Amino acid sequence: MTAKPVLLQVNNLRTYFSTEEGIVRAVDGISFTIHESERFGVVGESGSGKSVTALSIMRLIEPPAGNIATGEIFYKGRNLLEFDDENMRKIRGGEIAMIFQDPMTALNPVYTVGNQLIETITLHQKVKPDEAFEIGVDALKDVQIPNPEQRMKDYPHQLSGGMRQRVMIAMGLSCNPSLLIADEPTTALDVTTQAQILDLMLHLADDRGTAVMLITHDLGVVAGFCDTIQVMYGGRLAERGSTGEIFDKTLHPYTAGLLGAMTRLDEVRPERLYSIKGAPPSLINPGGGCRFAVRCDFAQDRCRAEVPLPREIAEGHWAACHFATDLDLSRVKRKEAAR
Repeated sequence: MTAKPVLLQVNNLRTYFSTEEGIVRAVDGISFTIHESERFGVVGESGSGKSVTALSIMRLIEPPAGNIATGEIFYKGRNLLEFDDENMRKIRGGEIAMIFQDPMTALNPVYTVGNQLIETITLHQKVKPDEAFEIGVDALKDVQIPNPEQRMKDYPHQLSGGMRQRVMIAMGLSCNPSLLIADEPTTALDVTTQAQILDLMLHLADDRGTAVMLITHDLGVVAGFCDTIQVMYGGRLAERGSTGEIFDKTLHPYTAGLLGAMTRLDEVRPERLYSIKGAPPSLINPGGGCRFAVRCDFAQDRCRAEVPLPREIAEGHWAACHFATDLDLSRVKRKEAAR
């Protein structure tokens, strides 16, 4: 099969933050590629650099506190880091849209849903406000919000959390972007609503041919949603590959630990869940070597002394582990990890 054209290419991205304690290396040398219409999952625990990666792509890192120190972010062959503010505003929301994780705070409480949708639409499309209103109504219909004309007149506090997140999806997709970045879009929602929102996003993205970058801490979420999964730890890549490879041919101990902590609904006698010991590393003074070494059951002297560079073990399957091809991860990764 012919590979789809590259939509987004990130090369050696490093995003740092200045604090009183020192420099926080939130993203420290990440590279990846997203193709047109691809569903790309980014997984990792809090502090792994997932959201900062997304904010860097959107150019929402504000100096002097935050700074994209090095790297390149190519969107359709153009380096976004070379764009001025005016041109970046045209990209942001119009060609690359983002859904934030908390719909309670992402919408402005003093403006109606319609006002906020119309502002987004008129900013990126050459239409009059009355036309933008109709486009907004259609967008709310697409995300299955009942009485969309009335909801356009409502304020965010008049909607439930699930309805607010649907509004955010409608706002993100209203200008037909090529890439939708969803930063833990279901975190603040109950389990039933989470499934509805994910199914809705998948359906709408497929209909429009929109690529999706889904950020989450839950491997179970990306299992049924994404084509490719990138696992991050301590601001760096741990493992990246197709969904099947990540689940069935796991190479990195951290990925195996995440899989070992997942439950299966069809287990009659559930196995004991694996627990990753310790806590995530400080990104101010992370030290040398592998950042996962202090928590890894397989760590050796080399792991603590030498930084493992990402390497392609099999076609499209990358891992940043010195011993990726030598480890028996079966005692960490539970049998037949949930998918």
